[in-house]
Amino acid sequence: MFAIRSFVCKSYPFWLKPQVAGAGFIHTTTNLSGAKVAVVLSGCGVYDGTEIHEASAILVHLSRGGAEVQMYAPDVAQMHVIDHGKGQPMEKESRNVLSESARIARGNIVDVAKLSASNYDAIIFPGGFGAAKNLSTFAVDGKDCKVNADVERVLKDFHKAGKPIGLCCISPVLAAKVLPGVEVTVGHEEEEGGKWPYAGTAQAIKALGAKHCVKDVTETHVDLKNKVVTSPAFMCETKLHLIFDGIGAMVKDVLKLSGK
Repeated sequence: MFAIRSFVCKSYPFWLKPQVAGAGFIHTTTNLSGAKVAVVLSGCGVYDGTEIHEASAILVHLSRGGAEVQMYAPDVAQMHVIDHGKGQPMEKESRNVLSESARIARGNIVDVAKLSASNYDAIIFPGGFGAAKNLSTFAVDGKDCKVNADVERVLKDFHKAGKPIGLCCISPVLAAKVLPGVEVTVGHEEEEGGKWPYAGTAQAIKALGAKHCVKDVTETHVDLKNKVVTSPAFMCETKLHLIFDGIGAMVKDVLKLSGK
């Protein structure tokens, strides 16, 4: 397990002392009778990692649904680092996807190389450009992209085991690449005056051999055959609570398919 080093200064108030990973200082529920769900992150920050609002919404809805959660991320370098204030790459800076994901996971993060489908009832992937940059090369290579080897392995393992897979925002491209003929949604297929700024992704998904299904931001698409549940999330320019609701619908459908 990846752990953050604890640099504890005696002069710190107790509530400011850094915590050691795995100390239970995390959002998982105490209801151990619910589904066990793996959540795979891709860094921290929409333009070069996981979309933080999406990750938070997933975790809130999983907690409300009584799930037991463990977060994972690949131990690899980010494709690049983006200054989120300027929207520009920081040329001389590099960051590690696992270390950055630990920010969202409050330190309780594990290398995705150690993720086994046999230990979980379902898996969920938040969006953010990290899914297209760090979990795959979709942002650069489009339909010719490669998926991180461990991410591809776990997707195939969950699929083979008949366990549900949830993906939102841009992350459905991972399933489109790895699972032949899968049905997914990234929202609408036209930009509609800027409401769907990434609508072109739908065509890329079709080029990958997957079927794209048009859905609104509060809706999900459930591919019952493959047990893949997808929702548009921030592929749509809209109010945050609508994105939160759509992610909630995705989580609910994933938990329902898990049978827990």
